[in-house]
Amino acid sequence: MRKLKAAEKTAVSPRLDMPALTELSLNEEELIAKFTREVTAQTGVVHRVQDNRGAIARLTEIVQSEKITGVMASTDDVVRSLDLPAWGRKNRTNVFNPGDFKDRSCFKNAVFGEVQAGITGVDFAVAESGTIGLIHSQDQPRLISLAPILHIAIVPIERLVPVYENVTETLFGKGKNTPRHFTYITGPSMTADIQATPFKGMHGPRKVEIILIG
Repeated sequence: MRKLKAAEKTAVSPRLDMPALTELSLNEEELIAKFTREVTAQTGVVHRVQDNRGAIARLTEIVQSEKITGVMASTDDVVRSLDLPAWGRKNRTNVFNPGDFKDRSCFKNAVFGEVQAGITGVDFAVAESGTIGLIHSQDQPRLISLAPILHIAIVPIERLVPVYENVTETLFGKGKNTPRHFTYITGPSMTADIQATPFKGMHGPRKVEIILIG
């Protein structure tokens, strides 16, 4: 007890200021270049397009090259603007949404067993690490970005931020309505065995492809 009381009187050293983050001084094109380099370093792929039409064209190329016949798409505002059901009919690709299933068990069976890719929007993309962030909800179930072999993320360029602090301030700052479930994703799922041999896809997608719009 005496030690505890003595500790309370010990002066606490002030916390040192964080060093300046170079990402905060980058312009938009430099942020995009930084984000692309970091995604590539994690074996992800970034596709730069100008608008939704370009996004649909690139999505078609990805689906054809990967020989994908079925995708599970979220219904968040980013993906909804692409009208993927119409795109799927035109390209002979089955496009499923979470609302197509009568219960969670049916949805789970489909996202694990009936599709080869999950398509989601993102709420944030972080340039400093090539990370994307998803706020999960009824329109953005976590399994879409977790279960299929390929995760295709649609990223509006205005959602690209320099550093993690930009995200935490927006989501968790004072007075904010903190989301109940939020995920950061940096590249494909990677792990290693007991001999430290890395491999992909044990706990998530083996491939992550990002379509950056703008």
